[in-house]
Amino acid sequence: MNRRDLLVLAAGLAVAALLVVRASYGSLPALRWWLPVPLGVLAVAELLGARTLRARLAAQRDRRPPAERGTAPVRPVEPMLVARLAVLAQASAYVGAAFVGIWVGLLLYVGPSVSRLQAAANDTVTGVVGVVCSAALVAAALWLESVCRIPPSPDDETPQAGARA
Repeated sequence: MNRRDLLVLAAGLAVAALLVVRASYGSLPALRWWLPVPLGVLAVAELLGARTLRARLAAQRDRRPPAERGTAPVRPVEPMLVARLAVLAQASAYVGAAFVGIWVGLLLYVGPSVSRLQAAANDTVTGVVGVVCSAALVAAALWLESVCRIPPSPDDETPQAGARA
C-alpha cells in the first residue's frame, strides 16, 4: 500500500470536512468524546491480531521441534486467513486515513473557536480523541499488512544463471 495515497486521502477529506463544518457547525448534533472509540477498539484488535499472526508465522517458519523451542506447538496458519487479514488491513488503513482527515478538518474549525464558542471545547476533545484513535487504526493496519507479507526467499536474492540484471 502506498503511504502517499493515505496522506492524500486524509488531506482531501480534511479540507472537505473543514468546508462542511464551517457551513453547518451550528446545526450539527453534539459530538461526544466516545464517538471515535470504536476505531480505537478496532486498532487494538488489529494490533493483537498482528502480534499473534507474527508469532504464529515465525513459529511455522522455524521448523525446529517444539521441545527445542520451549513452547507448545503452534497451529499452522492457513493461507486464506493471511489473505483475508491483508485485505482487512488495507481496508482499515483507508478507513483510518479517511477518519483522520475528517477529525482534522473538524479540529481546524473548532480549535481556533474554543474561546468564542462554548461547544467548541467539547468538540475539540472529541476531535483529538478521533485523530488519536484513527491514527492508531492506520498504524495498526499498516503493521498488520506488513506482517502478512511473504518474506523474500534466499533464492530470490541471487540471479538465475543466464539472467542479467
